[in-house]
Amino acid sequence: MFVILRMKLIKNILLFVIILSTSILTAQVTFEAKVSKKKLGINERLRIDFVMNRDGDNFNPPSFEHFSVIGPNQSISNSWLNGVKSYSKTYSYFLTPKKRGKFTITQATIEIDGETYKTLPVKIEVTSAVDKPTNPNDPNYIVSENIDLVAEISKTNPYLNEAITVVYRLYVSPNVRLSNLRVLDNPRYNDFWSQNIAIKELKLQNATYKGEDYHYVLVRKIVLYPQKTGKLNLAPLALNISVEVPTNRRDFFGNRILETVQKTITTAKKTITVKPLPENGKPDNFTGAVGKFNFKVSTSKSELKATEALQANIEVTGKGNLKLFKLPRLTLPSSLEVYEPEHTENVSTNLSGMQGKISDSYTIVPSFQGKYPIPSISFSFFDLETKSYKTITSNELVLNVTDGPTNSNLSSKGTSVSANSKKQIVLSNEQFLSFKTKPNLVPISHKHFFKTKLFWSVLLMPFLAIPIAIFIRKKKGERDRDVIGMKVRRANKLARKYLSEAKKALGNKESFYNALERALHNYLKAKLNIETSEFSKDKIKELLLKKSINENTIIEFNNLLKSCELARYTPFSNVEMQQDYDKAVSVISTIDKQIR
Repeated sequence: MFVILRMKLIKNILLFVIILSTSILTAQVTFEAKVSKKKLGINERLRIDFVMNRDGDNFNPPSFEHFSVIGPNQSISNSWLNGVKSYSKTYSYFLTPKKRGKFTITQATIEIDGETYKTLPVKIEVTSAVDKPTNPNDPNYIVSENIDLVAEISKTNPYLNEAITVVYRLYVSPNVRLSNLRVLDNPRYNDFWSQNIAIKELKLQNATYKGEDYHYVLVRKIVLYPQKTGKLNLAPLALNISVEVPTNRRDFFGNRILETVQKTITTAKKTITVKPLPENGKPDNFTGAVGKFNFKVSTSKSELKATEALQANIEVTGKGNLKLFKLPRLTLPSSLEVYEPEHTENVSTNLSGMQGKISDSYTIVPSFQGKYPIPSISFSFFDLETKSYKTITSNELVLNVTDGPTNSNLSSKGTSVSANSKKQIVLSNEQFLSFKTKPNLVPISHKHFFKTKLFWSVLLMPFLAIPIAIFIRKKKGERDRDVIGMKVRRANKLARKYLSEAKKALGNKESFYNALERALHNYLKAKLNIETSEFSKDKIKELLLKKSINENTIIEFNNLLKSCELARYTPFSNVEMQQDYDKAVSVISTIDKQIR
């Protein structure tokens, strides 16, 4: 009997320990961050889930500063397994990277039963764009089939330091509408000298692409000069675009409803093979100039006194890599004092490359009289047209220095100075007399104000202001009594105001077309002196024809009013809004010129 009781006691103790252990494990709180991937391309996105096994309050997500964020989506799960209840609550986010690099998603926090819990930081690596397989079942498939970002390279096998152009075009099929685009990742032009060509505005233009009618947007233009030979890679350009694609749903008028799809699109990776410049025939003084150039050496004067100074200029003009080579240096007799040259550049860069002028300007001061030769200088460059080296040699110049001290090293007056003559510096207060600019000197003693012209002008000004004020007041009274004129001026002012508001509201469909419609109505009120209640397309056409307005202009004006009405029911893209705004400005300008 005692043994049986003892066995029951042991059994109860074991059961109690098991239940206690289970309750302790069940009570333990977990809160963790889980990501779908830790390494992704800039054209991909990842999912991050913040999962907890107990319900909590005051959930604070990380800042996600390097990502575009969609979310959160919240889900709750309850389940029973072997009589044990399981609970799970999840906050999910979808993240699209903004740039390449290694980033850390910081901690999220939540309060559970009065305690604050934190997730561990998660490290994410974002690489350049990766190729993604096409999936016909993907909701973004229609976008992939109708939009293409292309990098057009002018030459894929250039010489070292030869200009090439890369033009990025976004081709868009008429089947979809482009509503917005943003550069997500700029290519890195390693091993190139690069110059971005500014694009004033993004315009939708017509083109033929893959044998079909397409629109395209010129996204970026870059001029590149390769700085090393061999195969050089161009990283892809990545764009984040908003595209409106048709769905199977239709609106009240039977038109298909458009759905906005966000997508990241990239160019394909490009490789450029750079050829080295030929070694055969390369001059010893070649410093890397490639293109088509002219070379000149000149001086500001050929005859001067020993107390004066002059400028000697070495100048290269033409088309090529003007900023990427050194000019030859000027060699002068040692008896001339020469200062370090001042380098100037007047170079512009367009799609054909750099063109313009570069120069080095030397300041020279002769200390003694005599004749000083400036030896000829040679400049060599590689001509891309003939694919050969060319050398231009300047003429020898002679400086004739008069009226100064003589150098004991000279054999006689008027003979040339040897380049090996010993240099003697003679200091003079008038060395740079020829470079002096016109001074703006102010007298030390000040004139008195009393009885000056300004004094009498200030004294008589109030007497002159009285008749002017009376005249202005009279004109203002006449203007105020002109009721019709006031209405016209007010309508004209409102037209300008609403047209300005429409420009500011580009991208906001409702505000833009509301302001544009008001601008058009007030413009007509100002020009035709009619009330808003009288407006109708036939009435507008009749009144404008009486004012000798061209019928095509009238049709364009009525079409703009129609666009404003349709905007309430159908979607319009940013490009179409810009086109309507430009058209409104053009039509108003045309009517101003034609109206009589």
